[in-house]
Amino acid sequence: MKKIIFDFFPILLFFAAYKTYDLYVATAVVIGATVLQVLYSAVVTRKVETMQWVTLALMIVMGGATLYLQDEQFIKWKLTIIEWLFGSVLIGSHFIGKKTIMEKMMGANLELPAKQWSILNFMWASFFFAVGGLNIYVMFNYDTDTWVEFKTFGVPILMSVFIIFQIIFLYKYMPDNEVEK
Repeated sequence: MKKIIFDFFPILLFFAAYKTYDLYVATAVVIGATVLQVLYSAVVTRKVETMQWVTLALMIVMGGATLYLQDEQFIKWKLTIIEWLFGSVLIGSHFIGKKTIMEKMMGANLELPAKQWSILNFMWASFFFAVGGLNIYVMFNYDTDTWVEFKTFGVPILMSVFIIFQIIFLYKYMPDNEVEK
């Protein structure tokens, strides 16, 4: 639970600042919160995950462009860019190296046949591409309030539902946790 709160800390501050002020203040807040998140990881855990670096870089570039140009489209595009980047990396892992990204991430905790790792990896890539596309749809067809709510609540809900489907897909491969008598 602590990691979930830590991961969503910048998003929740973004939402609160947006509701209290506006998108530009919220953008400055989320940039600052993301910098603090990475600094905290670097100092306390002594490890900053690649995804945190990528998110920070995109947040600074896209958020900075939003603030400098006073154009909200840049911060709105950040979600699509990052989702499509993750999807592309997952697809690319089918062609580079011996294991997919999903197998590298979860292989120590889960044993799957090679075909299932490939399917799982493809499912995650498809999910990221779909969320990126859905973000474009929301940002061009709805107002900023709706987009902010989609980003803050819709994407995490979609992710949670997707993870539940992944658990169902993986259930027969999960280690048996029964205690032997």
